[in-house]
Amino acid sequence: MPELLQITLLSLQISGIATGISLLMGLPLGTLLALGKFPGRSLLLSLINTGMGLPPVVVGLFVAIMLWRSGPLGDLKLIYTPTAIIIAQVVISFPVVAGLTASALQALDPRLQLQLRGLGASTPQMVWMLWREARLPLLAALMAGFGSVISEVGASMMVGGNIRYQTRVLTTSIVLETGKGNFELAIGLGLLLLTITFLVNWALTVIQQRGARK
Repeated sequence: MPELLQITLLSLQISGIATGISLLMGLPLGTLLALGKFPGRSLLLSLINTGMGLPPVVVGLFVAIMLWRSGPLGDLKLIYTPTAIIIAQVVISFPVVAGLTASALQALDPRLQLQLRGLGASTPQMVWMLWREARLPLLAALMAGFGSVISEVGASMMVGGNIRYQTRVLTTSIVLETGKGNFELAIGLGLLLLTITFLVNWALTVIQQRGARK
């Protein structure tokens, strides 16, 4: 039981941090892509949209090569650590958050920007009001970002190594127990993962629906 609790808490910690970093990076970039006009915008938006469908195992391979002892960032000694898993998960969820943020803001009535400018709103004030107006789909982007990493296994296995008490998370534990033939335990871990994912998304959905009534 203590080991299961440690694995569960580590899973939530890693995915929570990765989602938070993705939000801090993806929200501004998605806003820039939705509202900005600059050279290369279409190319960058295409790259973000492509990144939304990146196979996690490819992300894991890329991050592992970068962090491997002989790789460009090998001196940091991050391979097979929770930090390595966070980096991989950020690469997976960041494009999801950025792409859905851009779509949410682009779906707003373009006249809203003109109205805000007409009322004398500064750029930060205008962006804040647009975020408030699009808060429901932005919360959906947050849920999608979290969902893309809490259930991820390939990249976590490749860069984390599934080391007991260090980098073993729920998804890699399920793979391990399945490989050992412990199907009952694997199913139990799977149900636990589904329950956690449901509870987090349920909480965010409650917040989302409360916002819809305001």
